[in-house]
Amino acid sequence: MPQRLLITLLLCTLTTSFIGTASAALPALDSQGNTLPTLAPMIERVTPAVVNISTRGQEKIASSPLLQDPIFRRFFNLPQQPSHRDTQSLGSGVIIDADNGYILTNSHVIDKAIEITVTLQDGRRLNATLVGADPEADVAVIQVPNENLSALKLADSDKLRVGDFVVAIGNPFGLGQTVTSGIVSALGRSGLGIEGYEDFIQTDASINPGNSGGALVNLRGELVGINTAIIAPGGGNVGIGFAIPTNMSQQIMAQLVKYGEVKRGKLGVSAQNLTPELAHAFGIEGTTGAVVVQLAPDSPAAAAGLQIGDVIINVNGHATDSAFDIRNQLGLLRIGDTAKLKILRGNKKLTIKAKIADPEPNKIEGKQFDTRLDGTIFSRIEEGSPLYKQIEGVLVVDAQQNSPAWRAGLRKGDVIVSTNRSTVTDFTTLAEALKQSRRGILLNVIRGSSALFILIQ
Repeated sequence: MPQRLLITLLLCTLTTSFIGTASAALPALDSQGNTLPTLAPMIERVTPAVVNISTRGQEKIASSPLLQDPIFRRFFNLPQQPSHRDTQSLGSGVIIDADNGYILTNSHVIDKAIEITVTLQDGRRLNATLVGADPEADVAVIQVPNENLSALKLADSDKLRVGDFVVAIGNPFGLGQTVTSGIVSALGRSGLGIEGYEDFIQTDASINPGNSGGALVNLRGELVGINTAIIAPGGGNVGIGFAIPTNMSQQIMAQLVKYGEVKRGKLGVSAQNLTPELAHAFGIEGTTGAVVVQLAPDSPAAAAGLQIGDVIINVNGHATDSAFDIRNQLGLLRIGDTAKLKILRGNKKLTIKAKIADPEPNKIEGKQFDTRLDGTIFSRIEEGSPLYKQIEGVLVVDAQQNSPAWRAGLRKGDVIVSTNRSTVTDFTTLAEALKQSRRGILLNVIRGSSALFILIQ
């Protein structure tokens, strides 16, 4: 049988050791024997702003309940088992704001860290504090004391072109600061399954474990991206690395510095890529964009007049080439921001403005609706659930034993489809139906393949 090549996407925090291969070379001597060009002056100017990051953390150790039982351990003369173990990781970061000591890095570099240490190029070691992290986009901001720091200038990553020369700087394998060169191989890479929000710069500049959070700079020494991941068959670098564009990380950083988190809002639209076949079916001349396939009821998108079949071609001045673009562009907006959508409806070009709303929580405690529902937790039926699109209602994800609802017969896994004889499809309709409660709460629930009424007094 032919051997299969296993391609693995690796986040570039150093957790193991293997040797990668490098690619990309500097221009050769010309026919007149002129001096070989050098990047040394630019590198010397830039490297003081790229730092090494080491973290110490703890993670829970999974163990058998028997090993935690003191009687079982005493009977077999077993020692007490530790519940946690120490972890360490190495990565990189980039000083963005020298005055305030802000350093941009990857979220996975500092994930679960209880101690973060930053080592500067001159050997100084500084303790860092976490300002905020966004695991969905894999961006984090940490802060160190302002002690004679050097910051990198940010470039407009939207102006990058395939073929531009770039230089990757980081801390691969814990060796210390290392520089590699290459070109921009592709732009706007998405759908890789590395992060929740993806708009990667692909480069063949050699990136290895430990480079995560390091700098990808242009030949002017300006930051164009934050190195994040590689494709590595068998654990070696093959010249396919990915970096988060500066414009994306800068927007996320601004929210992390101001709010400590990125709280994404809701527009209420689902879309798919516009294919030539769909464009022909809709009578649209263009072949790029995102087709609206679903609108959430009472969502900002529906209220603004967006319709199923509309093709979104631009969001807030940025061209939309795919459904991934929609997700990324809207994912950078906060609650209350306005999304200006340019759409095609047939061959008509329209502009629709919608305000980003606070998303409905995934789970709500029952006592927030009614004190008689204390001890229960309700959830929406999420996409990916076997019940999704099979039944409309609110899912019971927990019913504590001896709570009023549990004593009445409500159980985990039940789906509430009506309350007080009013149809329930979501949290809003459930709340409205509960306002009609007088003598008790009458629930109609689906349990497996059967249905029943439950009365909570």
